[in-house]
Amino acid sequence: MVHIPSLFDVGSVTHAGRVRARNEDSCLVRTDIGLWAVADGMGGHEAGDLASNIVVQSLDTIGAPDSAADLLAQCEARLFSANQQILALSHARQGAIVGTTTAVLLIRDGHYACVWAGDSRVYLINRGGIKQVSHDHSELEELIAGGALSREEVEGWPNSAITRAVGVVADPEFEVVTGPAEPEDVFVICSDGLTRHVQDDEIQQYAASRLAQAACEDMLALALERGGLDNVTIVIARLLVPRSSEPTRTPLDREQRP
Repeated sequence: MVHIPSLFDVGSVTHAGRVRARNEDSCLVRTDIGLWAVADGMGGHEAGDLASNIVVQSLDTIGAPDSAADLLAQCEARLFSANQQILALSHARQGAIVGTTTAVLLIRDGHYACVWAGDSRVYLINRGGIKQVSHDHSELEELIAGGALSREEVEGWPNSAITRAVGVVADPEFEVVTGPAEPEDVFVICSDGLTRHVQDDEIQQYAASRLAQAACEDMLALALERGGLDNVTIVIARLLVPRSSEPTRTPLDREQRP
């Protein structure tokens, strides 16, 4: 299969917020290979910023992939490598818990893959509205999935503990979702510092109506205006309609031919 490069409008921001002294989020923009990622170091634990940086730096070593399957395989290999590095960091710190959430978006050959652990999110916005492609790996989501609570009952609940992360166990679990990626699709990858303050319909409104960088900056401003209680990181990737490679000819061109 011949790889046809996609065209993207991409934006990104990361900010410590108004309360935290340190930004423990990290993000990666590798549009050249079709990879974007957000990692959120676990708040309340040691070296969250180091953990999120390890994930991003590991993903950043991915070379030019041969195919979509190769890109996904390289991504998963780098995440497992990062997990081992973070475990080693924890061991060096006398067993202190060190970890990070991770959400990665891959796009190649007309398809996307979302790979994640934790509660950083990936959204897809298209003509059908906004859909959360990932689902949160959290105690609250497990209660909802198990039927113990309804989504309406947990409106306004504080964030619950995450149930998966990178760097916490020797054999981490990553979830993968795949699907078609079409021109004009908009993907939003973000840490929970955004979704704590900005609702899904607002994310759709901002991301769908603005250029990617402006949308990132405007949503960050909104989250800060509403308190900025956590680090905020946002990456947006919009697939552009490919331009035709055929040269356009006017009637005048035809008239001038010998």
